[in-house]
Amino acid sequence: MIYACHLDELPKGESLRVTADVPIAVFNVDGEVYAIDDTCTHQNASLSDGWLEGCFIECPLHEAAFDLRTGMPTCPPAKRAVRTHPVTVRPDGHIYVHAPAAVPAAPSAPGAHAAPLASSAAAVPAASAEGAA
Repeated sequence: MIYACHLDELPKGESLRVTADVPIAVFNVDGEVYAIDDTCTHQNASLSDGWLEGCFIECPLHEAAFDLRTGMPTCPPAKRAVRTHPVTVRPDGHIYVHAPAAVPAAPSAPGAHAAPLASSAAAVPAASAEGAA
């Protein structure tokens, strides 16, 4: 598990970037906390710098959007999902992201295209701030 922050440091409607082997974006959507890989699958842009609307994040670079619950893109130009990560909000308000220690490199073959990223686990909304107290 990777420590992200305390719930008080992540207000509703806000996001933050967590440094890990692969950077992770953590979002507070009306008290539910979600985590996804921070890099847009269309082009290298930080999703934590994007625009959050409900459970959707819009990439700041080319307006690709992703569902925080599933990681699936909702519109072009992104065609591949971002990986989601389960989140735990402890009763004391500390937020932890369940992320792998290292992400294995995708095998590459001449002329092969990368397969869509599969979620490492189903997106699990954390307990709300009210329920965590």
